[in-house]
Amino acid sequence: MSKIANPFNFHQGESPVLVSMPHSGLALLDHMQATLSEAAKLLPDTDWYIPELYDFLAELDVTVISANYSRYVIDLNRPVDDKPLYSTKTTGLFPDILFADKPVFLQGKHHSDSLKAQIKEDIWQAYHGKIAKELERIKAKFGYAILFDAHSIAAQVPMLFEGTLPDFNFGNNDGAACDPKLLKSLDEIIAGTNYSHVANGRFKGGYITRSFGQPEQGIHAIQLELSQATYLDDGLFKEGVYQLDEEKKKKVSPQLKRLIEALITAGRP
Repeated sequence: MSKIANPFNFHQGESPVLVSMPHSGLALLDHMQATLSEAAKLLPDTDWYIPELYDFLAELDVTVISANYSRYVIDLNRPVDDKPLYSTKTTGLFPDILFADKPVFLQGKHHSDSLKAQIKEDIWQAYHGKIAKELERIKAKFGYAILFDAHSIAAQVPMLFEGTLPDFNFGNNDGAACDPKLLKSLDEIIAGTNYSHVANGRFKGGYITRSFGQPEQGIHAIQLELSQATYLDDGLFKEGVYQLDEEKKKKVSPQLKRLIEALITAGRP
């Protein structure tokens, strides 16, 4: 198999903030349509419309990296050695179950070991290597760098958590991934809105936040897991169709913009 091309989209900005979107990708490898279960072909666990929700980033001169490939090819927010991040049930580097606890692949159709090795090299290493390079560039310019890992998820996922998720779910690995003042400033912004929020609840930050967030080295990382109830069309969602609700977007995107602006203007943590 030839080298896997175009693992991510990238735009370089000149602010102290880098936004990562590791689960927004929709592309599959050429052979995968024939290997996925019918449920998985709908790509239900995608972080739907994240680039559209953050369409203001170029205006703010923020560096952005977003995955091209679906998390069913490889999950970029898991460690390359696939060590579990949570003690509760979750999905791994090469997911074999959906969040609905159904198979991703048809029986016997999982990635081969040789394909997994190539995917790790061409997609995972490329994505993480680019983040590392950009954070160092930003830090060299400003004396610090801030990584904002942008995610979304359905409001109710019984396999992962009980009940209904708050609208905004911030995580900084229980304080280890960024200066507490940064997270507090974001939390206060959402506290002044009608959206519900929590910090370091069910989602404390995945591998990207945990591995790159080294505040003692001047690199700060925060994850936001945004409830998809804040921006998807509820009626279509119940029918398995993931459609952006433009009226909801008009309300939630300005809040996301306020968060990024706060990080840009925070100064050196």
